Amino acid sequence: METLDAFDAKILRLIQRDAAMPLDEIGDRVGLSRNAVWRRIKGLEVSGVIAGRAALLDPEKLGLGLTVFMMIRTDRHAPDWLDRFAKVARDMPEILGAYRMTGELDYLIRARVADVKDYDRLYQAIVGRIELADVSASFVMEELKETTVLPV
Repeated sequence: METLDAFDAKILRLIQRDAAMPLDEIGDRVGLSRNAVWRRIKGLEVSGVIAGRAALLDPEKLGLGLTVFMMIRTDRHAPDWLDRFAKVARDMPEILGAYRMTGELDYLIRARVADVKDYDRLYQAIVGRIELADVSASFVMEELKETTVLPV
């Protein structure tokens, strides 16, 4: 784990919410000069604490109003199958997250699609590319919390 001081933590809290915040404003809020903020941000990038910067888009405004969680079970656990499954997940832009799980479930996929018909298209594309034992899905009725902000 990277050791952060109080200034680094404050900077990270600010830029997680607004990566485009001007350095002068960050400096004013954390009590450092613009150059000191710039050096700290560059250091956090070099160390990998800051992995990248991105714009957060509104999925509703882009016609992607349905979040779906796909629960996947498989009877295959060979390394070549695992590699193929990971490639399928990485290659499909609708899939926002894919996780290998413990317990009853083998994999959990989080995807964004337009509607149930679009989900069926995604489902057909996945099962057409890789063998799965069982797939079930749950559709999000209401988002209570969705964030990219880590508790720093």
